[in-house]
Amino acid sequence: MNIEQVNPQLQSYAKKVPSFPLYRLWFLKLSRILFRFGLAKTECLDGISYSDKKLAQSTVRVYKPKGTPSGIGVLWIHGGGLITGSPNLDNKTCSRYVKELGAVVCSVKYRLAPEHPFPAGLNDCMEVWKWFQEQAVQMGVDPTRIVVAGQSAGGCMATSLAHKLMDIGGQQPAAQLLFCPMLDDRTAADTELDKIDHLVWNNRTNRAAWSWYLGGVTGSSSIPEGAVPARRENLRGLPPAWIGIGDIDLFYNENVDYAKRLENSGVMVEFDSVPMAPHTFENFADSTRFVDEYFKRHFESVRKLLSI
Repeated sequence: MNIEQVNPQLQSYAKKVPSFPLYRLWFLKLSRILFRFGLAKTECLDGISYSDKKLAQSTVRVYKPKGTPSGIGVLWIHGGGLITGSPNLDNKTCSRYVKELGAVVCSVKYRLAPEHPFPAGLNDCMEVWKWFQEQAVQMGVDPTRIVVAGQSAGGCMATSLAHKLMDIGGQQPAAQLLFCPMLDDRTAADTELDKIDHLVWNNRTNRAAWSWYLGGVTGSSSIPEGAVPARRENLRGLPPAWIGIGDIDLFYNENVDYAKRLENSGVMVEFDSVPMAPHTFENFADSTRFVDEYFKRHFESVRKLLSI
């Protein structure tokens, strides 16, 4: 992809983003080692900190406001294509929710493919959801006001979790907040997209990631039920959604399609299409006014969805 296709306010940052061959297993394992030692770790906003708690299968990172919580809870799920990544990536994003909404945020460290294909990671997210529900009142959170949220692969997990919770019944998320979510393995199966070489996350890596997660070929007519959010037919009854994505992101078309299907199913949707912005631009250009304005719009939408 030509750098001139990127929004001028993001170009200098986009030029510094390396293209990692995560479709090669050896490099994937190397990336995990680097993440373990703090690669791409972000710092919390001033005055906000966190603590980690180990559960049976997963680990949850908890961020709390200094004062009395507002009653809102956010279950956050990190990105990394379902194959890499860490809660360290999102300390700043999670602390934004604490600062802007007075929320308590629980960020999930979940098991990754290919060692742990579907449904291991989703089960970990469910474990944290149940724990959050059980601990909510003690942490100053209204159990009915917990949202599920995530970026990229985390958006996939958050969406899949919302689907699973709707199927099993009980307390539902108050909303689903999805940053450039990874929703459809059929995108990966379209090899014509390989020619574009999208910034940050390209289709060759996308195909490897989905294949490892699904334990089979992408685009197949036979996939594990509940593994691919865009494959779900019935979307009625899902929580209201916010979806934000740049229009040069590999996932843009699948996001547009999913948003339309939600709307057609009677689900309230706020869709923020960001001109000339690549995948996860809110991470690598997080110090810019461009990203600050994006998050300002996001929180305005969240307040609307939660009626606050």
